[in-house]
Amino acid sequence: MDRTAPPPPALSPDRLAVVITAAGRGLRAGGDQPKQWRDLSGRRVLARSIDAFAGVGRIVVVVHPDDMPRAVAELSGPVTLVAGGDTRSASVLAGLQSLDGSGVTHVLIHDGARPLVSRAVIDGVTAALAAGAPAAAPALPVTDALWRGDGARVTGFADREGLYRAQTPQGFALDAILAAHRAHPQGAADDVELAHRAGLPVTITPGAEDNLKLTWPADFDRARHLLEAAMDVRLGNGFDVHAFGPGDHVWLCGVRVPHGAGLVGHSDADVGMHALTDALYGALAQGDIGRHFPPSDPQWKGAASDIFLAHAAELARAQGYRLGNADVTLICEFPKIGPHAAAMQARLAEIMGVDAARVSVKATTSERLGFTGRGEGIAAIATATLIGGA
Repeated sequence: MDRTAPPPPALSPDRLAVVITAAGRGLRAGGDQPKQWRDLSGRRVLARSIDAFAGVGRIVVVVHPDDMPRAVAELSGPVTLVAGGDTRSASVLAGLQSLDGSGVTHVLIHDGARPLVSRAVIDGVTAALAAGAPAAAPALPVTDALWRGDGARVTGFADREGLYRAQTPQGFALDAILAAHRAHPQGAADDVELAHRAGLPVTITPGAEDNLKLTWPADFDRARHLLEAAMDVRLGNGFDVHAFGPGDHVWLCGVRVPHGAGLVGHSDADVGMHALTDALYGALAQGDIGRHFPPSDPQWKGAASDIFLAHAAELARAQGYRLGNADVTLICEFPKIGPHAAAMQARLAEIMGVDAARVSVKATTSERLGFTGRGEGIAAIATATLIGGA
């Protein structure tokens, strides 16, 4: 790898959205419910597909109207739910129309039944869009011989030269693919076909063998094997301390808490967020906040600590990890944390781009012992679990 090469172009998350289709009713993959709602190694297929796009941009999930109550209950977090139509194309159109006028300029359209899509595949598509392509999609060249058949008999042959196996996410300029869907309400096999009909040049980006679409019962077995073989669990912990000083509030886990003193530090002295940030860096073997944001650099004086936490979370995603859970404990006699714990939990989850159910914030005292017991400051410990390849 050439470490001197510039990074690939990128689209900012506020300009990019992901439409995940999950309104199908097919049961060819077995089981007693649609495949996107089935369990895959302890988690719903659809939940895995959603997690793959954490931090990429706004996420829209299109579900069958009958599944909407279930989706509201199970898919809580930073996703928008949209009711799908009678066909895949109608469902995609519903998702696209929900983004019209939102300020989003580009969209990725992904099959909810492709839960193992990698960040490398996603980044390949978004990089092509950022470089100016109006449409881009991952694919793999066909390498097997191709036959035509009738039942159990071979009836003919087809040339594999120039043939590709299409995958998702398929990416587009939003206005262009929305116009293509509106112009062809009869639909097509996929969104690339509609783009081609509309005259949009489509860039082929690298696909991946692991990015399989769950269609048949054996696909679930293969997906489980891939998950088990690729799983990489990392655990990190963080500890931080800040002393009280002049002020009328403290920042704790991203929430402004009124208090008769402030916390002293080079940045905003958010002791809880600092501990959690160091836990993420530790799980990645990437040192601590001081390595990435040196206190000797004046630009970080008084900086909001969400900058540090967002950087650590994005670094984890870039290395192929998702957050399993994060647990923060604040150690202090005062201020009282209980009334603010839910807001802290929500704020940390927002910064990291995860479901709030994966984040815990709690507090304890030191029974009047030590510097926290004497009211001289606040300490925090944090633990974070990162899961790669699963």
